[in-house]
Amino acid sequence: MSEHPSNLWRGFAGLRVVADVHGEAEQFIAAIEGALAEDMFILQLGDLTDHGPDSPEVLRRMFTLIDEGRGLFLLGNHDHKLRRALTGMQLRIQPEGLGRTLEQLEEAPDGPALKARAIEEIARAPAWIRDGGRVFVHGGFHPGMLHASPPPDAGAGKATGLVTRAIYGQVTGRMRSDGFPDRVHDWVDRIPRDMLVVCGHDRRSTDGRPYVAEGLLGGRCVFLDCGAGKGGHLAWVDLPSWA
Repeated sequence: MSEHPSNLWRGFAGLRVVADVHGEAEQFIAAIEGALAEDMFILQLGDLTDHGPDSPEVLRRMFTLIDEGRGLFLLGNHDHKLRRALTGMQLRIQPEGLGRTLEQLEEAPDGPALKARAIEEIARAPAWIRDGGRVFVHGGFHPGMLHASPPPDAGAGKATGLVTRAIYGQVTGRMRSDGFPDRVHDWVDRIPRDMLVVCGHDRRSTDGRPYVAEGLLGGRCVFLDCGAGKGGHLAWVDLPSWA
């Protein structure tokens, strides 16, 4: 991507930031149609697929938005893993997660084209975007994101450095009883004053609305993941197109 990603939404009336979709195509379509009716650009925070009923349709809609210059998605850990699976890497595959997506892609009439496009788009998806006093990221913030741009091919290789924080969040190195990494959110306290971070990845809300946390330095984070594809629903927030 030759220009800064934030330039893509400068001419729009607003910016709709959409959380993890996880294959919930109908909810994603509703978010898209509402945004387009208001001339808003759609920024999706990553984790397009897995768990939900129609990951292929989610990919179709996202790729159409990209082609029309009306949308972009960030690199999420599920997107990163999908690409690795599609390129033949040996992975642990959750039957109800990535396994479901792979089955749906096999059954889709345009499955081969969707796979090829996913490999291409995930490879170049931004791992984070800084837009003035805002940072958009899938998993977790790090102050280094304020001073560095993500690698242009962050989705194409092994996650290292800031990309690891961006797509996986902050992990302790311990495993939870369910077999997933233990995650903490100490990074919220490192968000500078007057800075807004918008992320997905962790379902922190207890009331079905995006969860807002304020850090010790006065910065804020909006956690948008409300459990789409996992028994919850898709959430989004509408922001000005200019930071």
